[in-house]
Amino acid sequence: MKKFSLDCTELLDYQPNRYPFLMIDHVSEVYPGKFAKGFKNFTNNEWFFPIHFKDNPNVPGALQLEALAQMLTVAITTLPGNKGKVTHAISHNVKFSREVKPGEKLIIKTKVLSWSRGICKGHGVGLVNDDVACEATMVITIPEILEKYLPKKNEKK
Repeated sequence: MKKFSLDCTELLDYQPNRYPFLMIDHVSEVYPGKFAKGFKNFTNNEWFFPIHFKDNPNVPGALQLEALAQMLTVAITTLPGNKGKVTHAISHNVKFSREVKPGEKLIIKTKVLSWSRGICKGHGVGLVNDDVACEATMVITIPEILEKYLPKKNEKK
């Protein structure tokens, strides 16, 4: 497979989230099953800035983590046969190092550590001006694939 990029329209084929929860603007580089890199520009118009927080607007940590998870999702949904599949987060361990403010660009870099039977273990980092803003290890799944490997439940008659 080759590396490629996804603009804001092409991205929608590989990421099921939509506004207001799509936390990626552009995928500058993706190597399916290996890594994905891109960014999110946070403008003053974001829906959460007026309420988080009035005198000190910044991007909520949950949305920073969501940006990392969405980019990791792109790394696996670009694999053959996974286009358009829904993903679910299983677990994450995240560390926040700095606030992300209106007008800043969050550079998002993720890598797949392992991918098997519909389960992806990965790592992501969010950077602003080369400073780490957030970092996470994550486990996400594509339930449609995972279910094929789970033991069958006993059906009561």
